[in-house]
Amino acid sequence: MTDLLGALAQSRGRTVTVGGTTMTPPDLLAAAAAVADAVTGRLPAVERVAVHATPTMETVVAVLGALAAGVTVVPVPPDSGVAEVRHVLADSAPGCWVGEPPADRHGLDHVPVDLAGRASYRPREVGEDHADFVLYTSGTTGLPKGVLLPRRALVAGLDALAEAWAWTGDDVLAHGLPLFHVHGLVLGVLGPLRLGGGLLHVGRPTPEAYAEAARAGATLFFGVPTVWGRIADAPEHAKALTDARLLVSGSAALPAPVFERLEELTGHRVVERYGMSETLITVATRADGSARPGWVGVPVAGVETRLRTDDGADVPHDGESAGALEVRGPTLFAGYLNRHDATAACWTDDGWFRTGDVAAIAPDGRHRIVGRASVDLIKSGGYRIGAGEIESTLLGHPAVAECAVVGLPDADLGQRIVAFVVARDARADDALAAELTAYVGAELSAHKRPREVRFVDALPRNEMGKVQKTRLRG
Repeated sequence: MTDLLGALAQSRGRTVTVGGTTMTPPDLLAAAAAVADAVTGRLPAVERVAVHATPTMETVVAVLGALAAGVTVVPVPPDSGVAEVRHVLADSAPGCWVGEPPADRHGLDHVPVDLAGRASYRPREVGEDHADFVLYTSGTTGLPKGVLLPRRALVAGLDALAEAWAWTGDDVLAHGLPLFHVHGLVLGVLGPLRLGGGLLHVGRPTPEAYAEAARAGATLFFGVPTVWGRIADAPEHAKALTDARLLVSGSAALPAPVFERLEELTGHRVVERYGMSETLITVATRADGSARPGWVGVPVAGVETRLRTDDGADVPHDGESAGALEVRGPTLFAGYLNRHDATAACWTDDGWFRTGDVAAIAPDGRHRIVGRASVDLIKSGGYRIGAGEIESTLLGHPAVAECAVVGLPDADLGQRIVAFVVARDARADDALAAELTAYVGAELSAHKRPREVRFVDALPRNEMGKVQKTRLRG
């Protein structure tokens, strides 16, 4: 099967910087090869290895070394609680840690990473169905599940994004994302390295750090909406991104006001994309396409999508009708580790993966994600209402800094629409609540207006910046 890093071995002139440490491609591969030799010496007893995925060069070399050794990598978030780490290790049963382990090793030995170590890079051959990663879900509906990502999915997903974004070895990617999930690790590290391009991990993703990366020659920038919102609020730093080639947002919907402000400041229309651990990126706005706020683009090469009603009927692609989003294609995972029941439940009888998300598809194939079926599809008074549409509208009001919309049980309506709002100033009172309710009713439809507005100091978010609506509904 294709070596993930074949182009990196031929790369010249690009460097990789993570955690303040810079390495050239030859040195990076040689250091990874030294780790691979150490891991290979433990085979066949070691099938999987755990990596304490701090935002450091040691993490990158540990991951690359394990992949070169042909073992499965289990990235462990550095901010995980004791119970979560215990569950991940018990479920995935790694043979050892690779790289610097956490203070509590949980009884596992470790293979150290020496950034000065050097060996000949000879990646072990693996089949296309070999699991390169076990990435654990957020666990919002129970214990985190281990997503098995095979080599075929990584190759198909990264190559499809390279085509969609005209991403080449001439690009230098900059971001400050965590290195334990699809966005930061698979796209943000393996993506540029597979193409032989440059990588500049900025550490904390501040506006100042992104501006400095732009001045250092970065051409491609990844961020989550929270990061882009902060950059939009810092015009002196945002303007430094003018010479970038492409700005990409993901992991949650980018608010329309942030999109418009960034276009005003940088001249760029931020492109969005959609995916999840189980599917990698399946839908993306193309570099040569027309980015629009609220729309995440079209299926990448090899991927198909469809919308279904609750009873399995087709949903029209009219840009308005919402339905359950299902996908199929080469980027999909191989199942959940040790969870045959959960794996079987997420597939339809005819081979489509149920994403659990609700979307609308325009006649030209562009997708708009309404949200999770479990929390973002509100059934109120006989209407099926997408929370995302209401949130985007509220964010257009000058008094709203952040918001989240949920459906709460209602004896009359089934669910009533409730908006949790972080106000921009101290005027968080009944008069503003009434004003926001009327604003939504005028901008959208009367049945989409919030029946209740609750003002909060902050919205609960996970490490990726996604709002945890289950906590709001509790």
